[in-house]
Amino acid sequence: MSTPNPSAPRPAQILVVDDEPDLRTLYELTLLREGYRVEAAGSVSEAREHLDAGRFDAVITDMRLPDGLGMEILQRIQQDQRSERCVVMTAYGSAENAVEALKAGAFDYLTKPVDLKQFRAVVASAVQAQAAPARPARQADEGGSKIAAATSNAGLASLERLVGASEPMRLVKSRIAKVARGMAPVLVRGESGTGKELVARAVHACSQRSEGAFIAVNCGAIPENLLEAEFFGARKGSYTGSSQDRDGYFQAARSGTLFLDEIGDLPLPMQSKLLRAIQERSVRPIGSTQEDAVDVRIVSATHKDLQAEVQAGRFRQDLFYRLNVIEIAVPALRERREDLPALCEALLARIARDAGMPVPVLSPDVLQRLAEQPLHGNVRELENLLHRAVALSDGDVLHLDFTGRGSAALSVDPAPAVLQPAAGTAAILEAHPADAVPSDLQSYLDQQEREILVRALQESGFNRTAAAARLGLSLRQIRYRIARLGIATPSGDEANGSGAED
Repeated sequence: MSTPNPSAPRPAQILVVDDEPDLRTLYELTLLREGYRVEAAGSVSEAREHLDAGRFDAVITDMRLPDGLGMEILQRIQQDQRSERCVVMTAYGSAENAVEALKAGAFDYLTKPVDLKQFRAVVASAVQAQAAPARPARQADEGGSKIAAATSNAGLASLERLVGASEPMRLVKSRIAKVARGMAPVLVRGESGTGKELVARAVHACSQRSEGAFIAVNCGAIPENLLEAEFFGARKGSYTGSSQDRDGYFQAARSGTLFLDEIGDLPLPMQSKLLRAIQERSVRPIGSTQEDAVDVRIVSATHKDLQAEVQAGRFRQDLFYRLNVIEIAVPALRERREDLPALCEALLARIARDAGMPVPVLSPDVLQRLAEQPLHGNVRELENLLHRAVALSDGDVLHLDFTGRGSAALSVDPAPAVLQPAAGTAAILEAHPADAVPSDLQSYLDQQEREILVRALQESGFNRTAAAARLGLSLRQIRYRIARLGIATPSGDEANGSGAED
């Protein structure tokens, strides 16, 4: 007779609530094979009795029960501040119920008829999330208020990258730490240059999925005819040039987080396909007859007013509600001016580190004058300004001239080194004055286009949306041209509280 090992980990305890005996038995047997201890109930009242009698690691409940709704069980867990993660099962097509459950605090949802592979994966995620040891709550940077506990060093580091101790930033950090614990889709909303990708990365790093992949996708930068293959993958021979099987973004993000940046730029036909993939948690690669189950958390971001886009018919309402279960609003720089000193310090430290030079210092007078500038481009514009100042500085103290045009122009040519014309194309311009016929027309035209784009970007504070509008281009068009012409633009994602995406 074997002796129990006291050091062996306790098997997770699951409560299954479903009024259909056959399904209840199926769920029980599936979980028992996975090594869990299982208790079962057929009604809300029976579930309450089990909850009164003990603790569980996870509760899986059907939405509709003979004496009430599964939401009542979820609400009981929330009201009593119990630790169980609750997974709600909804009927096929009941998207509203799933969204309602996630907003009410459910860890995740499953759609009936339940795919057992997906069922096991969701339960494993819920158990893992419940078992993760909570870290002690930390003091905020200066305010003394508590920030919700993060679950890993990576999570703490990601929150620290969101520089700033202002009240708006403390609220953002607290919300990130809170919503990261579940599986509910998150919509990050904010102006261009406010750091939406940094927020998305922090949500991932603070979650139990932090060891999985974080796949960032710029929805506005992918040609429309390639969207489906990029998102869902493709099989060998499914289209011209497809020489081997390839995974899409959904497959690459398995067990991790898929970040859909600029979701508002996604064309309507692709929106419907994305909605189905999110609802069914499976994708069908191009050329395949079978669907691949995908376990990903969706975090999306936009600088657009998606509700207005829905009203205008440019964005699907059902997709909007599916993505906007939890919203995180990232404040503009003008709403947190008190963070400017810390932001400048962090940005200058990164700029100096990349350049291999001592960290320069902003004088109090310059910092005060900087705080008076509009900085419509948010942290991206601030970083660009500091890049130029460092590049043109002679000493350790930076001096800026705010008398020029724009929000904060330098007293000398403001063009940053990364945007100077390439030597080869400059030679073409010198070799072909205005009245001469160039020997390489394409290079000559590319250089003319490049100079116009660079000028428009500089004058708009490197806000690609504003530059595109000024040139009569769409955001997708200007991004394509920037990539094609190799125009390097400053990125604020590495060391500030408000990244650098449009």
